[in-house]
Amino acid sequence: MHILITNDDGIDAVGLKTLWEGLQDIADLTIVAPMEEQSGMGVSVTFYGPLRAEKAGGFDATPAWKVRGTPADCVKVAIGGVLDSPPDLIVSGVNHGSNAGRGIFSSGTAGCVIQGILQGIPGIAFSYTCSQSKTFPHVKEYLALIVQYVADNPLPKGSFLNVNFPKEEIQGVKFARQGLSFWLESLRKKLHPEGHLDFHLDELSNDLEEHPESDIALLKEGFVTAVPIQISELTDHAHFHKKKAYFDRYFRKNLKKIPLLI
Repeated sequence: MHILITNDDGIDAVGLKTLWEGLQDIADLTIVAPMEEQSGMGVSVTFYGPLRAEKAGGFDATPAWKVRGTPADCVKVAIGGVLDSPPDLIVSGVNHGSNAGRGIFSSGTAGCVIQGILQGIPGIAFSYTCSQSKTFPHVKEYLALIVQYVADNPLPKGSFLNVNFPKEEIQGVKFARQGLSFWLESLRKKLHPEGHLDFHLDELSNDLEEHPESDIALLKEGFVTAVPIQISELTDHAHFHKKKAYFDRYFRKNLKKIPLLI
């Protein structure tokens, strides 16, 4: 099995090295990660200018590259230029901080594997509920086991696995559903001496009532959570079928009132 390892915390992150150490005995690895931290970049990509890539050291014989770009850029560079053929799996992380709940929408860790999904490659996003932990001693032993599970039980097309490790002592591993809570930023306005306004983001927890099988709830109980997330079908089918006929009639009727533009 050939695995592409990437992240959003950058090539020098402890979590990336932990991922490499945890997987090097079960697969052929290639590392392509951002030169600098790119947290919160989600699935954003670079449209203008070249994406600079340099070889990186510190991973023994494992081929490693650092890219001046976003996490999703790294996956594009890997698939489009660094690798001779697409990897069997993309594994991202281990992220400093949780990507449970709806915080995943801004996650660069998830953005890596989503970019892979769009190109037909399954993936796993690993995150650890911590701020800036220097070590991941109790996380490493779980990495290969979870990756091997996915290898033996392939994910459906369009799906990736979002894995989060709890802050407290691990009680087990649970299949979960993605939670509802997210980090709600509060804007603090400050007038700069030069006359412009500076806005500072203060993070506030936005705890909502969670399903007992959600990753948010299970992480609090000390479980590692694994959520299968599907991105291939984005349509709200219930609303589509309920409103399609009315929508079409509405615009056939009202577009007659709008003069044609020449």
